[in-house]
Amino acid sequence: MDSGQQPTAATVFDAIGAEYEQAFAGSAAHRASLDQLLERLAPHSRVLDVGSGTGRPTAQTLTDAGHEVLGVDVSPVMVDIASRQVPRAAFRCADIRELPVEEGSFDAACVYFSLLQMSRADQSEVLRLLARSLRPGGHLAVATVPLDLEGVSGEFMGRPVRVTSFGPAEFTALVAGAGFSVLSERSSVFTPAHPEAAPEPHLFLLARRT
Repeated sequence: MDSGQQPTAATVFDAIGAEYEQAFAGSAAHRASLDQLLERLAPHSRVLDVGSGTGRPTAQTLTDAGHEVLGVDVSPVMVDIASRQVPRAAFRCADIRELPVEEGSFDAACVYFSLLQMSRADQSEVLRLLARSLRPGGHLAVATVPLDLEGVSGEFMGRPVRVTSFGPAEFTALVAGAGFSVLSERSSVFTPAHPEAAPEPHLFLLARRT
C-alpha cells in the first residue's frame, strides 16, 4: 500500500475481526432496531444482511427467530467468523455493489453501519439496489453515524479509515429518495467497548419499500 493511501474496508475489518463484536455488543439501540424489524416480519422471511460482520447480533437474532438470512461482507475474516458463529445463516464474501441480486427476492434487508466507507453516490446506489431487491412492502433496517462528512480521514478502533456520511435529515431523505417510506427514526449515543473508542452518535431507521 502506498504511503498515505487509505486501506480498503476489507483490510480494515480483516484486522479488526472479532474485536468489532466485542466493542459493539452492548448496543441496546441495535437490538431494539432488530426487535422492531422482527415485529414486522412474517414467519420464515428471507433477509439480506449487508455488512454482516461476525454474524452477531443481526444474523444470529434473525435466524434464532426462524428467518432465512444471507449475509454479505467484503472481509474474508468476518465471513469466516460469521459462518462459524451462525451456521444456520449463509454468508458470502462479496461487495454488495457487485453482487447480482434478483429483484424482489428478499422480504427485508439490514444495513448496520456498512455504508460509511462508501462514497455518497455509492451509498445512494446501494439503497436503490436494496429497494429493488425487496418485494413490495419489504422492510429496511439501516443505521449510520449521522454526521455531515465526506471523505474524512480518521481512526476506527485504532485503524485508519476514510468516512463519508450525511447529517440526520439528509440521510433520512436519502433513504426516502431510494424508494422507501421511513416508518421510524431513533437516535442514540453509544461508546464502543474499546480502549480507543469515543462516544458516537447513531441513527437507526426502519423503512418500507414503497
